[in-house]
Amino acid sequence: MFDILITDEAREQLNRLKVNKGLSKRYKAVKKTLHLLSQNPRHPGLQTHEFTSLKGPKGEKVFEAYAEQSTHAAYRIFWYYGPGNKEITIIAITPHP
Repeated sequence: MFDILITDEAREQLNRLKVNKGLSKRYKAVKKTLHLLSQNPRHPGLQTHEFTSLKGPKGEKVFEAYAEQSTHAAYRIFWYYGPGNKEITIIAITPHP
């Protein structure tokens, strides 16, 4: 199991989903994805893969996990391992362009 840490920016993005009733389905999908990440970041449903365009603050590899699929502007979660052992830091929760 991993502890999930959320940056201020990602927390704001999550809160925007939470307060917008029109996005409640997406909020629920993101919460489920965060739970799956904490259990197993390599869960097949997450389709986790390295996102080479970004690096963490200390050069960490950044990964992308799917919160939604086959949906217009499907939400993605960007994260890296750390800073501590058994920790995952969420850096962004955004719709796919």
